[in-house]
Amino acid sequence: METIYTRQISGNVPGPSGSATPSGYKYSRYNRSGYTSPGGYSNYSAGTADRVGCLASVRMTAWAKVTRFTRRLVRFRQMDFEFAAWQMLYLLVQPQKVYRNFLYRKRTKDQFARDDPAFLVLLAASLLITSVLYAVCLGLSTWGFIKFFLWVVAVDCLIAGAIVATCLWFISNRWLRKVNDQDVEWGYCFDVHLNAFFPFLILVHVLLPLIYPPLINSPTFMARFFGNAVWFSAGIYYVYITFLGYTALPHLKNTHFFLYPMSFLFMMYIATVTAGWNISQTAMSFYHARAETHNANPGNLYPELNKRAL
Repeated sequence: METIYTRQISGNVPGPSGSATPSGYKYSRYNRSGYTSPGGYSNYSAGTADRVGCLASVRMTAWAKVTRFTRRLVRFRQMDFEFAAWQMLYLLVQPQKVYRNFLYRKRTKDQFARDDPAFLVLLAASLLITSVLYAVCLGLSTWGFIKFFLWVVAVDCLIAGAIVATCLWFISNRWLRKVNDQDVEWGYCFDVHLNAFFPFLILVHVLLPLIYPPLINSPTFMARFFGNAVWFSAGIYYVYITFLGYTALPHLKNTHFFLYPMSFLFMMYIATVTAGWNISQTAMSFYHARAETHNANPGNLYPELNKRAL
């Protein structure tokens, strides 16, 4: 690493190893070797020697990060599934602890986003298992089950998540940054979506199909109350974990902005229950029509319910 000396008015200033710099110059440290430390400028303490700490890493381009992540998707032996499962557990009970690991990754690997696709693989496996529950609940055929699973993974998780991540990435970099030399990684925004999507998955894709036949599949007030409460709780959880994800970034300000949708969700919950709209029944009809295109008429779904409603 090259050491640059800049002009000073007078006096000898000790160099980084205790030796004096040339008279009339001030010691200044810049990195001219092509390496940059995490966070921007330097990664050393005043008492260290003439080198950057051993945890500093080479700054990679976004394309290089995507390429490395994609290559690791087919290398299961290199994935840390145990740590990914630990993250999933703590997203349900203590999500703040998960984001501490993202800060540690920034200091060691110069990126907030995950470089291990194990979490994404486990999430896809979870969607496969929960799709079985929906197939049983909705009475889907084999082809309907396959279509339902592909829709959930490709559209509900990946495409919708990419849209949400892109919107929040733009908002964060455009209006919420404290400094101009650090931006929010798009990959991190997508990771925040995946983190928030997992508790949403547990509520909507595990709890809902289990309680739907006995509690929600009826035209009563309590059915609407519990059916809409599942979606309301899932939305609140998604918003809260998203808020934690962006609050964890030290170079963002006014992150309370991400909590504003909670008020809208609460008003929607009260309005739908009062208006007699059971969101869960609508969602079930939509899921069935999407998977079984040859039987897309919602009136053919749950005929005993339709008879009671009449």
